[in-house]
Amino acid sequence: MIVIDTTQRATPDTRLLDALSSESSSTRLQAALAAGTHPDARFVDALMARCAVEPDFFVRDMLTWALTRLPAENTVPALLEELGSDVPQARSQALHTLSKIGDVTAWPAITRSLLHDADDEVARSAWRAAVVLVPDGERKRLAVDLAAQFGRGDRKVRLSLSRALVALGDEIEPALRTGLASADPEVRAHARATERLLRDPDADFDPAVDEAKRIVALGPERAEGA
Repeated sequence: MIVIDTTQRATPDTRLLDALSSESSSTRLQAALAAGTHPDARFVDALMARCAVEPDFFVRDMLTWALTRLPAENTVPALLEELGSDVPQARSQALHTLSKIGDVTAWPAITRSLLHDADDEVARSAWRAAVVLVPDGERKRLAVDLAAQFGRGDRKVRLSLSRALVALGDEIEPALRTGLASADPEVRAHARATERLLRDPDADFDPAVDEAKRIVALGPERAEGA
């Protein structure tokens, strides 16, 4: 078990810093747990640096938790700076952590370029952060920005987009209508599946997509009679 040395406050505990970069994922996990159990603002940079390169999902999740245990005034400015990183995982993890912290002052940093990031994981993280941080007056604009990406990516990406839109509630209905009127059948199917999830949040996504594709292919009247 990694224990932070709290008797010497002048420099961060080098043992924990070394453990964060250990070859063993279990050691890195313990180090992240220790950093969150004994929050110390001196570890912000080290935790964020590890987030950018950490390959293990569970360790990344623990690193995020450790960061959320620190005061927002220490973490949020550093996370906002990380959004400009050239490393996609750094951007994605910073967005994920911002969504967990929930500091609404970070909203202006959730830019359109992040919402439309070419990297799917960055975009998915931006969508999740956006629906947590968006102020009431920006919800419709955000819905339009998200709905403009109907048909993007694989099943995982499309489900993430649908869930983000559904989290905005009825504000998305005008954007849904635009998607349903698209000339692109993939866009229409994705919009219709999202509409079904809005009406029934407990519905399974895959059947909703299958039904939406059938409706798009046959037309509403023929699909109803099929």
